[in-house]
Amino acid sequence: MKTSAAILVQQRQPLVIDEVEVPAIGYGQVLVEVAVTRICGSQLGEIDGVKGPDRFLPHLLGHEGGGTVLEIGPEVRHVKVGDRVVLHWRAGHGIEARPPVYTWRGRPCNAGCVATFSRYAVVSENRLTAVPSSVDFEVCALLADTLTTGFGVITNDAQVRFGESVVVIGSGGIGLGVILGAKLAGAYPIIAVDLHDHKLAKAREYGATHAINSAREDFAAAAEAILKGKADVVIDGTALPAVLEDAFALTSPAGRCVVFGVMPADRKLSLNTLPLHFGKTLTGSHGGGSEPARDIPRYLRMMAGGRFDPRGMVSHRLGLDGINDAIGRMRSGEIIHAMIHFPLSAA
Repeated sequence: MKTSAAILVQQRQPLVIDEVEVPAIGYGQVLVEVAVTRICGSQLGEIDGVKGPDRFLPHLLGHEGGGTVLEIGPEVRHVKVGDRVVLHWRAGHGIEARPPVYTWRGRPCNAGCVATFSRYAVVSENRLTAVPSSVDFEVCALLADTLTTGFGVITNDAQVRFGESVVVIGSGGIGLGVILGAKLAGAYPIIAVDLHDHKLAKAREYGATHAINSAREDFAAAAEAILKGKADVVIDGTALPAVLEDAFALTSPAGRCVVFGVMPADRKLSLNTLPLHFGKTLTGSHGGGSEPARDIPRYLRMMAGGRFDPRGMVSHRLGLDGINDAIGRMRSGEIIHAMIHFPLSAA
């Protein structure tokens, strides 16, 4: 079987849109027809080599989506043929299978335990969580990372308590999930910071009580003016050293500063560690410590009960052939959430 896919062939270059040969599934693997995938900032980091040189080129990208199970390999027990599934990068229930190797132009093309920038994907069982067939595929893609990571940053990493003040730096993508999570956790005030007014407007829709455009004013000084002091929790999605230094300074003496953005491998942060001895904390987040198999059913129950609807977070929808254009528009700040839709075989 062949499938259309977006392939990372060379770092800092556009993805190559082409066909790859899908390998036969083996132990613990599942063949999924991907309906929708979201472009995440982490993929931009992979393209840019934020974590360093990529030793596995060429390879397939994408780690969040919604799709349908077409075939299951030996010993797969947590999903079955016909299931609608969330494809996520955090490990869930089931087997962690060996990563599949596709074939592209006669050469191996690598993929991790999950890759969603292709119409058909071989996925490790533990990167799939079955959901009711009524769940929208775009919601599946949002559950894969935006909501699970965003909520996890609030509840697991920052451990936000009712009435605490929260500042979120970066209001697109995961930042929106963090803001919504802060609202649901009962935080107040919730201050959104971003360079773009349209992202700040969306942040207000999802729970921000105040908005600061850091392109026009010093966000730390503006936040202190709103709070009349320091913040209980400051959450940074940029991982830019200068921003993170200000974020740490904005955090109260016994507060928590959490970083979910990934700092480039060649950058460093300069901080005085004295506040760490007296109760202030600085921690990095790895997917919010989320557990998809546990968390996704909970969030679906909340959505069914009318507690929130994430579908308004999506700002752009396009086909696979538009993925490089969408990546460019993400870099410019235009896009909040971009969904890539694949034509379904049943259509």
